Amino acid sequence: MNQATGKFQVKGTPVELDSVTKQIGAMRMSFDKTFEGVLNATSVVAMMGIMDQSTGSGAYVALEKIDGELASKKGSFCLAHSSSMNRGIPKQSITVVPGSGTNELVGLSGSMEIEIKDGQHFYSFTYSFE
Repeated sequence: MNQATGKFQVKGTPVELDSVTKQIGAMRMSFDKTFEGVLNATSVVAMMGIMDQSTGSGAYVALEKIDGELASKKGSFCLAHSSSMNRGIPKQSITVVPGSGTNELVGLSGSMEIEIKDGQHFYSFTYSFE
């Protein structure tokens, strides 16, 4: 297994809610990210989440397409996010979508963790190739 770590910048934009999203009390966002480090790439994210600010509990699901270079290998791949927070304690599940790697990233698998410290976003990506 290989390890890539670094920072990323993120810009979020609210997305108009459809009737189902409104019924469940969720919100939708799109994000544009720029990764620095061993993963030198940009991405787009479609996310839906729900949060109870009073308890610090909630969850989100998202799909993300990353395009750029990973350890000097060029291509794209997708991540599936399914994460929750229970009274402020996060539990992340962010994994490479099987078969989503293109070009030099064909056969990529792995998982990512995200950490936010002092308003800055950091990633830790554990990955391998078939």
